[in-house]
Amino acid sequence: MKMSTAFGTTLHTAPGQSESQGHQMLQRAAMVRQVAQGIFAYLPFGWRTVRKIEAVLRAEMERIGCQEISMPVVNPADLWKQSGRYTGIGPELARFADRRGRDMVLAMTHEEIVTSLARSEIGSYRDLPRMVFQLQTKFRDDARPRAGLLRVREFTMKDAYSFDRDEEGLARQYRAQYQAYFTIFKRCGVPIRAVLSDVGMMGGSMAHEFMYITPIGEDTLLLCDACGFAANREVATFRKPSTASEAVTVHHWEGGGKLVTAVLRADTELNETKLANLVHASGPRDITVVDDAVQNTGYKADIIGDITAARAGDPCPECGHALRTTRGVEAGNIFKLGTKYSADLGAVFVDADGERRPLIMGCYGIGVGRLLGCAAEEHHDDKGLRLPASIAPYHVHLALLDDINSEVGTLAQRYYDELWAHGIEVLLDDRTERPGVKFADADVIGLPLRLTLGKKGFAAGTAELRDRATGATTTVPLDNVVTEVRNRIAAMLTTLAAPITVDLPAELR
Repeated sequence: MKMSTAFGTTLHTAPGQSESQGHQMLQRAAMVRQVAQGIFAYLPFGWRTVRKIEAVLRAEMERIGCQEISMPVVNPADLWKQSGRYTGIGPELARFADRRGRDMVLAMTHEEIVTSLARSEIGSYRDLPRMVFQLQTKFRDDARPRAGLLRVREFTMKDAYSFDRDEEGLARQYRAQYQAYFTIFKRCGVPIRAVLSDVGMMGGSMAHEFMYITPIGEDTLLLCDACGFAANREVATFRKPSTASEAVTVHHWEGGGKLVTAVLRADTELNETKLANLVHASGPRDITVVDDAVQNTGYKADIIGDITAARAGDPCPECGHALRTTRGVEAGNIFKLGTKYSADLGAVFVDADGERRPLIMGCYGIGVGRLLGCAAEEHHDDKGLRLPASIAPYHVHLALLDDINSEVGTLAQRYYDELWAHGIEVLLDDRTERPGVKFADADVIGLPLRLTLGKKGFAAGTAELRDRATGATTTVPLDNVVTEVRNRIAAMLTTLAAPITVDLPAELR
């Protein structure tokens, strides 16, 4: 690719305001443009990076036996009505009627469709286990899109779905996805922390989120540096005092058409997610929920359970060490769905005894654009992006400081052709611009290596190589340029692709 013909213009400053510095750099580097609130277009540089992220996702899903499919963005509402989510989800689910008056939705997730496919394609225990995945556009009419690509309304997801005959099979596929996620994020250069999380609207018995730790994250996490315990604050537990308290705080809460009275220790805070989960399972009647660390309150408890929010300094539930809090962005998630969808939509199989049983399901998602947003947040400085070689739009920025028709330009074209022939992706800046402009653009686009060719170096028989991540600059003999560039890029890619060992948390062992 040559800069003289590139579609998209680098910017000195990012348009608008975003709390994400990484997103500002994505705009300045001519990778993305906002079309509407929470809706973005990808320019060629950005789309190349998206395709590389998708290639990593495909490779790692296929490595663990996932088969790629494609499901429609537009879904018949009937399936969503069968699952209960048509009425259970609010205005973030886009609903409309087609020309024949049939209710339709724009899918924000694809559990209903994939379950209906499994219903028709899986009939016997001999057809199990199975895993499928897709890369598909989705729409969620989020009320609060923010931070660029980190919270949008239209987005592309990698969603995978597993089908098993029993919980043991689900546990195996869940672990395989858990481990694959660490490989995916490592290959894309995004450090993540897996935490226990609430199942939310997805339902099921267990969920983990893969969090990119950043001050601009929306989620509060509770972490233990001693034993590795990690959980979203929505579900985080802690060791409560051995002696129950009689001093209480009473909260009145309305949810699901009923009045809920919540009673907990006076020195603690209410966790509304925990409370909602307990209340949801209790039916429509008005109830009183008492925290399990309270006694002799005078309130008659309909439910006793954990409704207290964990805080920094509380004892870890696993080892007792003080918990600490941090903030993060959810870059991926996995759920043990169980039979939530298969039971509602009639997706059953015949087991070895001839009995019909609902399929045991899991689902596993990663947002492609959000992953790019996290990578940009992690890999930038005040001059621009510094994306890893595995997902950068190109590997090398070749800055030509002479006319393309000069001797130096002829050599630049030769390097360009030879490197591409060896699989090294080169962006050649052949524009008639000042060196300062070319260097500034090289910094903001942030390719892993900058190769500079100018008259002075050509006369001395050398070219300059600059590592964007470290800023280190070296002089290389002209005859060694292609070999040196190939070796450096190969080393970067090898490091990113190196296998890793994943320590499973206690709940998955």
